[in-house]
Amino acid sequence: MRLLISLITAFLFISLASATALTFRLGANVKECFFATVTKPNSKIAFYFAVQSGGSFDVDYEVFGPTHQEILSGIKERQGDFVFTAQQTGEYKFCFGNEMSTFADKMVDFEIAQHSALEETIFKVSTQLSTMSRMQKYFRTRENRNFSTVQSTEKRIFNFSLIEVGMMVAMAGLQVLVVRFFFQGSRKGYV
Repeated sequence: MRLLISLITAFLFISLASATALTFRLGANVKECFFATVTKPNSKIAFYFAVQSGGSFDVDYEVFGPTHQEILSGIKERQGDFVFTAQQTGEYKFCFGNEMSTFADKMVDFEIAQHSALEETIFKVSTQLSTMSRMQKYFRTRENRNFSTVQSTEKRIFNFSLIEVGMMVAMAGLQVLVVRFFFQGSRKGYV
């Protein structure tokens, strides 16, 4: 299972997918744009961003296609994770705006990745295999924890049972002594 996951992951890194990950400072009252070139039509583009610091942790964003048509946009967003199909080849523009802020600079992480249909399918399979592997580890951990709890409970029940048996024997002995004391004391008075 691990070998299969490793092979799929290695294939993904060797494949022709391109990605850009960047952290940058977005100044107050500024709009910054970044560009990604798509060389194959119908490529999948994954776009992720998150505001790490500054102000209310929000920015405006816009994504434009090669013919300047708007593909995605949002106002005062803290983070976003989108996948869209780039139907045309050409330059796609990813813009971040901090124009609503007059004094707070923001630190923004973002990543743009391109995948072909085959790479996306392999990536989905790899993700599902990784999820299955994590779930197996999780269930194994739970099984070990539960087994430990059962052993601990079993040990406590056994110890309490021994204490209970000891107390019952002690109580029986005490009852015998009390009964003997009653009968021994009553004979002395009649003699």
